Parts: sequence; C-alpha cells; structure tokens
Amino acid sequence: MTDLLAIFIGMALINNFVLVKFLGLCPFFGVSKKLTNAFSMSMAVTFVMLMASAVTWPITHYILIPLDAEYLRTVVYILVIATLVQIIELFIMRTNYSLYSAFGIYLALITTNCAVMGVTLVNTDEGFTFVESMVSALGAGTGFGLVLVLMSGIRERLEISQLPDSMKGLPVAFLVAALMGLAFSGFAGMV
Repeated sequence: MTDLLAIFIGMALINNFVLVKFLGLCPFFGVSKKLTNAFSMSMAVTFVMLMASAVTWPITHYILIPLDAEYLRTVVYILVIATLVQIIELFIMRTNYSLYSAFGIYLALITTNCAVMGVTLVNTDEGFTFVESMVSALGAGTGFGLVLVLMSGIRERLEISQLPDSMKGLPVAFLVAALMGLAFSGFAGMV
C-alpha cells in the first residue's frame, strides 16, 4: 500500500509532468484561462491517462513482449490514445455540446498530448504492474489537474490585475509557470 501511495505522490507532486518533465504544455497554457475549462480539461486528460494505461499495459505484456515486438510500442500507444480520444470526443459532443464547444481544438490536442504518452511510457519503463500503472496514471492526471487548476486560478486573478502591457497574456503565464515549478521542486525528496 505504501508503494502505491509513493507512486501516486511521486507522479502528482514530485515528478509532475507539466512542471518537472515539461509535458502537456499546450493545454496547460491554452486552457488555463478559465477555471471551469481547466477543471473539465483536467478531468478529460485524467480519464484518457487512466484508459490509455489500462489498455496499453495488457497490450504490452500479453502481445508486444511475447512477440518480441517492443519496438512497436510507440506506434501502438499512439493508436490507442488517438482511438480513446476520438471516443471521448464523440461522447462529449453528444452529451454536453457546450463543453465540447468550450474545449474547441484542445480536446483534439489530447490525442497528441505528450503527457498522456509519457504516462504510458513511464509505466512500461518502470516495469509497473497493472495496479501500479493505474495508480501512476491517476497520480499523473491528478498532478496535471492540480497544476492546471492552480494556473487557471492565478490567471483569472491576473486578468483583473494591473500589469504592464508587455506582461499581459502568455509572458506572465510563463513567469507564473516558472514560479510554480520552483514551488513544486520543494516536494523533491518527500518520498
């Protein structure tokens, strides 16, 4: 149980994909303008991470490794992630069109979100069991969501602040992201 907790905390805080590994930056900067969109995006990314981990683990261990075809894992993982995102996109479009419209291009960006691909590769590289892979994906998604929601809250506050014109928009977002990265580096050595 403590190993699972260590994996979860490690993926969420210590090895955060956005702030430590710099993966998933497109939705991080693109969707973090509004808190509601950021929360919805983090839920969608977490769901895709969980589903991708649940599907790629058996494919890796029951098909690719026995056939000695591990060199195909990147292509297989991309196909799995793209298929999952398309299914989720169709589901959101049919059930909540306003949310689908709010996501815009960013929902399709989950397909190429390197954080989702990164989770599946970390799970394979670390030799995680199925349960450990699921905890890893949940931790990575939670960390992604935490950072995305924190960033959107800060950006909403910055919108009503008086900033120099040269700092409005992405320049201050990059500065805030750097400061968040420094803050999250304080979690190193925790587990």
